[in-house]
Amino acid sequence: MAQYTAPLSGLRIIEISSFVAAPLCGLTLAQLGAEVIRIDPIGGAADCNRLPVTDNGDSIYWSGLNRGKHSMSVDMHSRQGRDLIRRIVTTPGSGNGILVTNAGGRNWCSHESLAQLRSDVITLEILGRRDGTPAVDYTVNAALGFPFITGPENHSGVVNHTLPAWDVACGLHAALSVTAAVRHRDITGHGSAITLPLEDVALATAGTLGYLTEVQINGRSREACGNAVYGIYGIDFVSADDERFMIVALTTRHFRDLTSVTGTTTAVEAVETALGADFSAESDRYRHREVLTALFTRWFREHSSTDIVAALKNTSVLFERYRSFADVAASDALTANPMFTPLDQPRIGTYLAAANPAAFDGIHLGTGPASPVGGDTVAVLRDLLGSTDQQTAALIESGTIAIAPN
Repeated sequence: MAQYTAPLSGLRIIEISSFVAAPLCGLTLAQLGAEVIRIDPIGGAADCNRLPVTDNGDSIYWSGLNRGKHSMSVDMHSRQGRDLIRRIVTTPGSGNGILVTNAGGRNWCSHESLAQLRSDVITLEILGRRDGTPAVDYTVNAALGFPFITGPENHSGVVNHTLPAWDVACGLHAALSVTAAVRHRDITGHGSAITLPLEDVALATAGTLGYLTEVQINGRSREACGNAVYGIYGIDFVSADDERFMIVALTTRHFRDLTSVTGTTTAVEAVETALGADFSAESDRYRHREVLTALFTRWFREHSSTDIVAALKNTSVLFERYRSFADVAASDALTANPMFTPLDQPRIGTYLAAANPAAFDGIHLGTGPASPVGGDTVAVLRDLLGSTDQQTAALIESGTIAIAPN
């Protein structure tokens, strides 16, 4: 394999985090070459045993988000432990003076406090709401409007999504913000105090995609449309052997090919005339989606999934068969993708783990396994602060730090 120097090689990040957004930020930076040191409370943060877990109770969730990071375990309630963390973040030569955290409200690791020790420190604090009060992905989403347009068209209640989309977006925004702050410091010599509320990530995204703008401009909210794709023609169909397909016709060519392959061109043209519609316009295809779907459904119901795939492959129609996570894992979606490589994760097992999805000169940048909580405590103190064995032993004895159990 060709050698590639990861773009963030030489950058060191200190992370105090839990759950999704902040750990995902650290993981993304680690995949791009940064050295990420996660500092956990003794015994682990609140998410260290989060589901899903192995039969032995080890968190698959936690290990996935903390791959490639070193782990140091410190008593954050003690003054000695807090002072130790502040030294690790700010001491010249120990690191790059960068802290990523979602543990807000701690004055001892605030930007102002750390800047007194290092003027060019970079801190990124992920908040729940912009006023600093707590919030998580699912409460942010509830307050935004998406649950009202998720689920069946005739459903009168709300439907929550299962993907923590705002956490994911926030984690990626956080990683980008850190690299932007490093670039800013390289140019100006100044640090940055970055705050990133999960609430604002969601609001910004909803605004950019028009969900909030259309209310302000048109005076109405977007309607629920079930499994249909809003604004274009896209819907799911069931085959003769009860396989389900998602079909999307973004363009006029896609739609023309869909009517051709389903043998409904003449019928669709007749409907178009009867309705006074123009099916070359995506808005009309969306507006009259129910009648169009009724015309196409019979063809799907009369053909097996194998025949459907064979027929659609010869068209421009965008389609995919619905698959479960188990279906994906059993297919070649992982084994044939160079982004996935075997990872031997202690306490979890060996599995195919994803590297960064961006390929740099054809290479996907990955990480090693996650260290156990406190697994690198001694090495971090030695390498970053020059602590001797006697000094480290004294800190262990006092309960200021902890090492991973054997």
